[in-house]
Parts: sequence; C-alpha cells; structure tokens
Amino acid sequence: MKEEALSEFIVIKALENGVNVIGLTRGADTRFHHSEKLDKGEVMVAQFTEHTSAIKIRGKAIIQTRHGELTSGE
Repeated sequence: MKEEALSEFIVIKALENGVNVIGLTRGADTRFHHSEKLDKGEVMVAQFTEHTSAIKIRGKAIIQTRHGELTSGE
C-alpha cells in the first residue's frame, strides 16, 4: 500500500454527546473493526491504515481533512 494513503488522517470534533466514529475494514467484505464514542468537545484524530478503508461518523461533528472541513449530522 502506498505510504501516501497510509498517512491520510482526519480530525473529528464532537458537537454533541454520543458521536460515534466507526472504522471499516478493507477487502472483499467490508466490516466494522473499531468504534469510539465522543462527547461534546472531544477531539479524535483518525488515520486510514492498511486495515481501515473508511470511517463512518454518526452524530453532529466537525470533520477536518486535507481536502477541507465539513459538518456531519445536520
């Protein structure tokens, strides 16, 4: 896997209690492999890895990437 892809990360800041951050696996069968629950004001830095191909966010949060910023849960 390219080092550039492995160095990608996102910053997630919860705007409410109970924001779920879920890591999804790579491969033929996409599955949940890790989850975290954030409370209002908590910040998580998540990285894409050889095992993580996607990150799902449930709840209201600010998400920052090198491509820009967006808000989930609106």
